[in-house]
Amino acid sequence: QVQLVESGGGLVQAGGSLRLSCAASGRTFSRYAMGWFRQAPGKAREFVASMTWSEGRTAYTDSVKGRFTISRDNAKKTVYLQMNSLKPEDTAVYYCAATTIATIDRIELYQYWGQGTQVTVSS
Repeated sequence: QVQLVESGGGLVQAGGSLRLSCAASGRTFSRYAMGWFRQAPGKAREFVASMTWSEGRTAYTDSVKGRFTISRDNAKKTVYLQMNSLKPEDTAVYYCAATTIATIDRIELYQYWGQGTQVTVSS
């Protein structure tokens, strides 16, 4: 069983910063990539950022480029999402996910998911 546990969400004013963490535990698996997705009320879950585990290649959705940074700590099996210059439209539940399949942003190919952490940005 693979478990992903997110932390670091909260309430922040527009222009502020938050750092999300996602710790992986459980059985060892050969992850290809880990990613962050988000789901705002009434909207579909969407890709935010991802990083391939072996090479560290990153990808971001256009709306967060230059503001969000994904990083990882291999030893801790943890992936982070540093979110700066937050906007009210960033308000959503943020999910960490992992995949063993060669994909970057295809949500349907991510097999393991965390429970989500709420990020609320006030104006």
